[in-house]
Amino acid sequence: MTVMSVTDRGATSIDLGTLAPEVAGFIERLQKTVETQAREISWRDVKLEKLTFEMARLKRWKFGAKTEAMNAQQRALFQETLIEDEAALQAQLLALQGTLPDAPKATPREPRKPRRQALPEQLRRVEHRHEPDSTNCPNVDCGQPMQRIGEDVSERLDIIPAEFFVHRHIYGKWACRCCQTLQQEPAQPEIIEGGIPASGLVAHTLISRFADHLPYYRQEQINARSGVHTPRSTLAAWSGAGGAALEPLYEAHKRFLLGARVLHVDETPVPLLDPGSGKTKRAYMWAYARGPHDEHCGVIYEFCLGRGAHYPLTFLGGKGSPLPERPWSGTLLSDQYAVYDAVVDGTVFPDRKAAACAAHARRKFEELCSDHVGSASAVGQEALQRFARIYHAEGTFAAMSQEQRRQARQECTAPLWEELQLWLLLERKRVLPGGKVMLAIDYSLNAWDALTLHLKDGLVAIDNNHIERQIKPLKLGAKNWLFVGSELAGQRAAIVLSLVQSARLNGLDPWAYLRDVLGRLATHPNSRIEELLPHRWRHPSIN
Repeated sequence: MTVMSVTDRGATSIDLGTLAPEVAGFIERLQKTVETQAREISWRDVKLEKLTFEMARLKRWKFGAKTEAMNAQQRALFQETLIEDEAALQAQLLALQGTLPDAPKATPREPRKPRRQALPEQLRRVEHRHEPDSTNCPNVDCGQPMQRIGEDVSERLDIIPAEFFVHRHIYGKWACRCCQTLQQEPAQPEIIEGGIPASGLVAHTLISRFADHLPYYRQEQINARSGVHTPRSTLAAWSGAGGAALEPLYEAHKRFLLGARVLHVDETPVPLLDPGSGKTKRAYMWAYARGPHDEHCGVIYEFCLGRGAHYPLTFLGGKGSPLPERPWSGTLLSDQYAVYDAVVDGTVFPDRKAAACAAHARRKFEELCSDHVGSASAVGQEALQRFARIYHAEGTFAAMSQEQRRQARQECTAPLWEELQLWLLLERKRVLPGGKVMLAIDYSLNAWDALTLHLKDGLVAIDNNHIERQIKPLKLGAKNWLFVGSELAGQRAAIVLSLVQSARLNGLDPWAYLRDVLGRLATHPNSRIEELLPHRWRHPSIN
């Protein structure tokens, strides 16, 4: 057996057979001990890296700017600590700067004047004229009439609080004395028959609840300031009736969404009241949206009790789905949640493709920069710079057509993705196995085909940020509602949110849209329900 002996002059080999048995055995045992210790050190380095990562993330969660979770005394103590730390750092900085040579002073810049955004042109203007009491020259020696040479105009924004008013429907009665017949116009159909709210008030209640995120008890207080008594139970009943009336339009909207060749999907938890236990349990709101490069915009939500694979399979018309239509086919852009593997399984759905989110891959390296130091941070910084170049180029393709975008990606960003892949493969061989750096690299490499699918299809977006932006209003609303009262209430919320958020995506005023739709649904032919979808709706004044 031969071992290597390292001296000051270099490495030499020693044949154990030429040594005494005792010496050879000692050297062999020493070599095994060194190998064992090397493995233990490597394992400890990986363990230490994981613990450092988790500790840094725990501190970020604990000390992040979440002042809403603090009471007044806690916030005061927190602010005092920040003031003390800031003062100490300022003192240290001044002391350090005092030991440095004077740096040349830069030429001071003129302060930039803030540019006020112009007030919307469609707002009603109320003019107030301000002219002098006398238009004669104020000079005592002159006193001649002066000429008007111009004017200065300033605008100030004002508001009148919401006004309640009453529609009085007067149906005249006409009788024929000869024929003893009576003629009268039929009553105008309303969403809530026999109730007091018109479609505008029902739309206002829905918008306040699902767009402005106002719980019913707050709406009750706001309405009371105008002298209108609307108990929260009454407001809930109006919302229930409005949501039920919108359900046929929701189904038509769903068919419109499933007609897209590219869909974004994501899910988010929402608390659901569990009356039996007096607590809440976790339910989920699934969101599906047409891509940002699609000709028509739209998003739809579905309230579900879980986040298993059978929920998106059922929605998209998968195996075992009760939908009579053909299963949806196209490209599904999602994060790497394992449930979506069954949804885009090529052996079951050959017409479906999976696209991965570049933003999720980038966030893995962003975590390395915020929670690590040294080599891990260096890998993260390098990856972020490479992703930044890709996103910078992608930002210039937004206004292009589908084919132009595909060609531009092939010419500009495809080489950047190839360089990124080669760099990741090289770094993969250098990092410690099982560490966070390796996990971040594997997250991208394991889904490389799905991550770069957008290079071959100009309709596919680079990331899933579009659907995440549609989920943000839902999360904000959940903070105000606290929980969903029942499964039926969750389904109703999904119906209203789908139409309200789609109206926003199409540049519509959600209240004007819902008010008109609720007023027309009772008499609108069901065969032409698609005319009321957000992407096809037009304001009555421009129809």
